[in-house]
Amino acid sequence: MKKKFYLGIVLTALLFSCANETEKAPDNEKVQSEAQAFLDNYTKEFQTLYANSSEAEWKSNTYIKEGDTLTAYETGVANEALAGFTGSELNINEAKKFLAQKEFLSTIQIKQFEGILYAAANNPAIVKDLVKERIKAETAQNDKMFGFTFHIDNKEVTPNDIDKIMGEETNVVKRQKAWEASKEVGKELKAGLNNLQQLRNKTVQALGYDDYFAYQVSEYGMTVDEMRKTTQQMIKDVWPLYRELHTYARYTLAKKYNVPIPEMLPAHWLPNKWGQDWSGLVNVEGIDLDGVIKEKGPEWIVKTGEEFYMSLGFNKLPQTFYEKSSLYPVLATDDFKKNTHASAWHMDLNNDVRSLMSIIPNTEWYETTLHELGHIYYYMTYTNKDVPPLLRAGANRGFHEAMGSLMGLAAMQKPFLQGLDLLGKDVKTDETQVLLKEALNYVVFLPFSAGVMTEFEHELYSNNLSPEQYNAKWWELSKQYQGIVPPTERGAEYCDAASKTHINNDAAQYYDYAISYVLLFQFHDHIAKQILKQNPHATNYYGSKETGEFLQSLMYSGSSKDWRALMKEKLGSEMSAKPMLEYFEPLMQYLKKENEGRVHTLPESL
Repeated sequence: MKKKFYLGIVLTALLFSCANETEKAPDNEKVQSEAQAFLDNYTKEFQTLYANSSEAEWKSNTYIKEGDTLTAYETGVANEALAGFTGSELNINEAKKFLAQKEFLSTIQIKQFEGILYAAANNPAIVKDLVKERIKAETAQNDKMFGFTFHIDNKEVTPNDIDKIMGEETNVVKRQKAWEASKEVGKELKAGLNNLQQLRNKTVQALGYDDYFAYQVSEYGMTVDEMRKTTQQMIKDVWPLYRELHTYARYTLAKKYNVPIPEMLPAHWLPNKWGQDWSGLVNVEGIDLDGVIKEKGPEWIVKTGEEFYMSLGFNKLPQTFYEKSSLYPVLATDDFKKNTHASAWHMDLNNDVRSLMSIIPNTEWYETTLHELGHIYYYMTYTNKDVPPLLRAGANRGFHEAMGSLMGLAAMQKPFLQGLDLLGKDVKTDETQVLLKEALNYVVFLPFSAGVMTEFEHELYSNNLSPEQYNAKWWELSKQYQGIVPPTERGAEYCDAASKTHINNDAAQYYDYAISYVLLFQFHDHIAKQILKQNPHATNYYGSKETGEFLQSLMYSGSSKDWRALMKEKLGSEMSAKPMLEYFEPLMQYLKKENEGRVHTLPESL
């Protein structure tokens, strides 16, 4: 009796289920069809407005002329049009409506609708006047930042001039003047940053985000606590090595400048204005690329970069890249300035790709160019029939940076340089010094990016840091995470954080770069060991089609796949700093010996 009863229930359930599936099928097709029609229409309008905004922003960054108000006006109009569309109540409501029926949608449709809502949160029409005000403020901040004229001893200098002094000058007084000159722009930007801090928070809060920092983090599918835990762990992982590097730098620079050994590193002693890259402290004997590259010229750098990617199986750059990019510094005879920070642009989410650089023929720009071309080839690879325009982005934002940085690392390895005839075949180099130079770039960067920048912007947006505390908090974090202090007391009138481009116009996402450095060593470790079967410290990617296929497999899907799933699928692991630590393990042993008897001033752990 019980068996018959249960069987009856099962049969009834099966019949009901089949009938229900029959009813659902047309609903499924109908909702999917309606959703796709909406997505197609949205995408068409979005791409047009996005391209218009990109063009306006491109001009704002490549043609900065005193007294020119038209460019800023046109940029504001284009950005407002894009913001008005992405943040429209109609689009928000439609996206929410379809996501409420997500059981009927395909995964790729769901991802697009989630992306639409994410974009809307930055420009919600329900606070249209606020969005308009924020766009105007961002444009004004950009103009002020890149239109600023730097002076040393009342003489006008360029950012490249300051970088040259920071890289070469041994007179600490002259170094301090250059460093202080580089920070003067912060005072001009302080009020604008405070305005943007409030406007950015209020904008995203209109759609339910706690603050702008939380909004940016959400694109990773993470909470603020999860992201901060991740970035703090990165610093903890590299801290023992960073501590040794910090001690090494204090003693090395004190000897170089013939001054007493400091407790903490004075900011103006370092070869980088923010202390994020100390690689200039080491010149590896046998590797003097500047002289060779200078003879070859800036155009050679770009063409060589393109040939490298093509050797891996990537396509030739489109001719429009060369026609429309702004690759070299403005001339002394030009009556305008431009943004001197290197960047890559996907103008229309289709085939118009460009780069904004100020290439001069030296090692730094050689490496930077390879990095920027990594972004360009990422754009080109995920611009394909399987990835809708709305999902043409990195698997996460850090992935994009990882691709660029990976190629920068690969392009500086000895066998690669020898293959390009930048180094002689028989040149002898001290491999420990090579490793030291790399660590002074990659390892040193993590406390700055995952620590100082991330925690400052968390304070700025999540804790609503007051303008009076901007500079004090910046230097508190610099000392805590980097062991770096300013040359003199820097009062509240300064805003040294704002001298960093990203604080103003790429806000609350600098941890992308920290994540990218961890990822790049995972990618490099896989390529070296699994594909090339080479020592990770001495690889040559050039001509390896298998390496190119692996990279393209990471790039191809854009953001249409979850980044964690992609990591497991392609590398069989989660994000981890272990490969980075393994790479630098031989250096750790060297530094411990080098620092024997020296005083460490950073704590053993954070």
